[in-house]
Amino acid sequence: MSLIGEALKSLRPGAAWSINANDLDQIVWYNDVIPPTKEEIEEEIIKLELEEKKIEYKKLRKPEYPAIEDQLDLLYHEGIEGWKKIIKDVKDKYPKPEAPSE
Repeated sequence: MSLIGEALKSLRPGAAWSINANDLDQIVWYNDVIPPTKEEIEEEIIKLELEEKKIEYKKLRKPEYPAIEDQLDLLYHEGIEGWKKIIKDVKDKYPKPEAPSE
């Protein structure tokens, strides 16, 4: 489902609608629901994109981290600084998105 569809589901759970060509001006509502404004939909899309980015960096990092057994071995042989370097390299490669300033 597109982000527009996700935004509509989030803003009006259970409502029935259709959209033509992902055009916000071409949404048809099929039940007695007060449609969200175009601005509300756009704001919800931005919110959902931010949430997706928050999750994305975690998904990208996970396979890059060494297995826990390897991390423990690294701690034993190279100490906390050796372990921190490996972890930091992954964190730097996939940085956590900054929260937008308001």
